[in-house]
Amino acid sequence: MTQAVSHWISSCSEQLFDLAGRIGVATGDSDETALRKRVAIALFAGTLPFTIVWSVIYLAAGAPLAAAIPGFYSVFTPINTFIFARTRNLAIYRFTQLLFVLILPWLVMMALGGFRSSSAVILWATLSPLGSLLLDDLRRTLFWIAGFVALLIAGALLEPYLSPPALPEIFVRWFFVLNLGMVTIIIFGLLYYFVDRRNFFQERSEMLLLNILPKEISEILKARPRTIADQFPTASILFADVVNFTPMAASMTPLELVDLLNEVFQSFDNLVETYDLEKIKTIGDCYMVASGAPRPRADHASAIVNLALDMQAVIAERRFGGRQLSFRIGINSGPVVAGVIGRKKFIYDLWGEAVNLASRMESHGKSRCIQITRATYELVKDEFDCDALGVIDVKGAGPTEVWHVIGRKAVGPAQEPSIGTTSVAL
Repeated sequence: MTQAVSHWISSCSEQLFDLAGRIGVATGDSDETALRKRVAIALFAGTLPFTIVWSVIYLAAGAPLAAAIPGFYSVFTPINTFIFARTRNLAIYRFTQLLFVLILPWLVMMALGGFRSSSAVILWATLSPLGSLLLDDLRRTLFWIAGFVALLIAGALLEPYLSPPALPEIFVRWFFVLNLGMVTIIIFGLLYYFVDRRNFFQERSEMLLLNILPKEISEILKARPRTIADQFPTASILFADVVNFTPMAASMTPLELVDLLNEVFQSFDNLVETYDLEKIKTIGDCYMVASGAPRPRADHASAIVNLALDMQAVIAERRFGGRQLSFRIGINSGPVVAGVIGRKKFIYDLWGEAVNLASRMESHGKSRCIQITRATYELVKDEFDCDALGVIDVKGAGPTEVWHVIGRKAVGPAQEPSIGTTSVAL
């Protein structure tokens, strides 16, 4: 039952704010500005049915002065909203509406003789500081709060000198219920929608942030922006690069090239997520992944080799952009420093000789091969079949022993497969 009511309120709020969103919103408005304009229309124009009904009831009850005040609001607000729709000037629309929402309920209270005889109609004036809180700068909201308090004090001082009209007791009692109920519903509806939209934008921002930085790092930076540099004594790094990329790129339009790389890297992203590894970045046609940073794990080498084998399988099984691609993949293991440096447009990155050598394994590798160093080989030799290639001369590292990973070793009937070594199919 509670969920049904919540869904109904949410559905009604969405329809109301969608309608409001067509008024006064310009193409170049930011999400926040557009949201404020929608809330303004819903708050000020959305209360018109109540002011019209209140005006009619007061008139029927023999209080023409009290009826004229909400009647004035019922005429002024559509005109002001029409002007706002043409000018799209939120500042003027917001100020004039907030001013009348603040003063008019107080005038109705005065016309009806005070707090009790007016059934606390001044409660409607609370929508003024609330509207300012949602629609304006936080500091300016203090002005409207101070105005509301000043009117309360003025009302208390003037009430002994007022002459209330003779309204029936049952009328006063039920208007207490209507004023309290309607104001509460409006406040709840506004806050419900505003919080829902704020959460939506916050979740979208959070998703974008997590697509840039690891969750552990984003939490640190949200708490206190600073330089982050962590030492990881053992991790594994993978570089993958498209073979013959330059001549292929020369034969394609920029859009075709971007679409091709996007399709390839999205398939790699799915595998990285499956193995709970960390995609570091893409540099042109190069794809970089880390295992063991920022989340240390004992099986970092086997996990990243499993990833490499599945990357090879995906490339072999599919055509991307109508082309059969081939990759060079290089892997190395060792100590790294990982973190975030700089103040703007920062990324999570890795540094160290282990990273440089992993890059060299890729650039000195062969097409459709996974080339690894001794450091990685010693960690994965019991799980994978590897072909020793001997010693090659690596730029910046000198003579280096390398191996090619052939595939996973067969699991015997008495053996259990280790975690993270199952092939993943897309």
